[in-house]
Amino acid sequence: MAVDYLVIVVYLAGMLAMGWWGMRRAKSKSEFLVAGRRLGPAMYSGTMAAIVLGGASTIGGVGLGYQYGLSGAWMVFTIGLGLLALSVFFSARIARLKVYTVSEMLDLRYGGRAGVISGLVMWAYTLMLAVTSTIAYATIFDVLFDINRTLAIVLGGSIVVAYSTLGGMWSITLTDMVQFVVKTVGVLLLLLPIAVVKAGGFAEMKAQLPTEYFDPLGIGGETIFTYVLIYTFGMLIGQDIWQRVFTARSDRTARWGGTVAGTYCLAYAVAGAVIGTAAKVLYPKLASPDDAFATIVKDELPMGVRGLVLAAALAAVMSTSSGALIACATVANNDIWARLRGVVRPEVGQHDEVRGNRAFILLMGLAVIATAIALNDVVQALTVAYNLLVGGLLVPILGGLLWKRGTAQGALASVAVGGLAVTGLMATYGILANEPVYYGLLASLAAYVVVSLATRPTDAAVLAAWRERLAGRAPATENASETVSEQVPAAQ
Repeated sequence: MAVDYLVIVVYLAGMLAMGWWGMRRAKSKSEFLVAGRRLGPAMYSGTMAAIVLGGASTIGGVGLGYQYGLSGAWMVFTIGLGLLALSVFFSARIARLKVYTVSEMLDLRYGGRAGVISGLVMWAYTLMLAVTSTIAYATIFDVLFDINRTLAIVLGGSIVVAYSTLGGMWSITLTDMVQFVVKTVGVLLLLLPIAVVKAGGFAEMKAQLPTEYFDPLGIGGETIFTYVLIYTFGMLIGQDIWQRVFTARSDRTARWGGTVAGTYCLAYAVAGAVIGTAAKVLYPKLASPDDAFATIVKDELPMGVRGLVLAAALAAVMSTSSGALIACATVANNDIWARLRGVVRPEVGQHDEVRGNRAFILLMGLAVIATAIALNDVVQALTVAYNLLVGGLLVPILGGLLWKRGTAQGALASVAVGGLAVTGLMATYGILANEPVYYGLLASLAAYVVVSLATRPTDAAVLAAWRERLAGRAPATENASETVSEQVPAAQ
């Protein structure tokens, strides 16, 4: 394992070095939080693919392939579909807004009244996303170094917190590009063909496994529909995804770069399912489907290659973890803390802005590591987060982009009713049931439409300013609430 250890150590050292380099570039709030909004197509595509394909997509995707065969690709496939939909239909408009958070977008659209509540929901989602990614370090480091769960979480989490705190989005962008290359080589170019060959090829796989393993819909129509609701729609509204859209250099970069990343996700989904199917042939009686990835890597790959593929799994986890961490810190600082304090200070220097956001990344990172150590059932925690995100925020966000009659009161009612409905239904049906997100989303939509139609339309001045920002004709401020605070008195 000496060569494998060397590969991993060099990889981890490189992540820290890029964090240090990123610190030298992040001199303003824009540079620190959204990489100066100047990523070109290649870097944008790579980093977007890196953040959406995390540990769940890699280790979990292979596990679903082990359990269901080719139809196990659907979870990651719906993530790719969501990224494609975001890129084709919404990314250009989102990029032109020149904001930092989803809640700032809601404030601009509805007149500055939805920020704190939507910020709390988004913060809970990004926190739990970072936590679940951080817990995945335990699985990978256990295979690598045979160390206990807590130490593995602290080790992996500390590296991500370190480079994220140092350079913000620039560090995360640079490390994500490396992680994208490592994942592509490790999973698509090495593990996939080796796994298929070791299993005897597709003909032998078909001979050894039941026919339902090769049925594209074998996982079940209801499960696929639930994946679409949670993951496809979740891709449209998550702060971690939007914050990457904000880094695009232009509308064209956001649209076409995201389309390339989404297409890559579709290929990655199929690859994971095929690897899992091959693992089922090689190891038909594993204790858990999620053990399939680690087992096939540990037992079937040659020295050196094994280290690279494990580095690929580590890269998948780190990219999602770092993206969720900076999203969580950005929401906590800009949407919750600053608003609760009532602080809108245009005169604050750029250095102070960077220092404040850096402090929040460090604080949220420590909270993520502590929560990851204490938490046991990550599947339930992530399900709660996604249900709240989709049930509470999908309707007011898409409604704001697509329906001009939507009002601030309708948006707040939608968030409250959807969030409470999802919470109550999870208590009734169970956290992992499908009904909470189904009925919660319907309740959120009904509240949004009914309350919006029953209240006065959004002020014409606010809508005019919103249209100007969507068209890219209005100057962006460092804080969207500054713009809102100027709009509302003028409207009155």
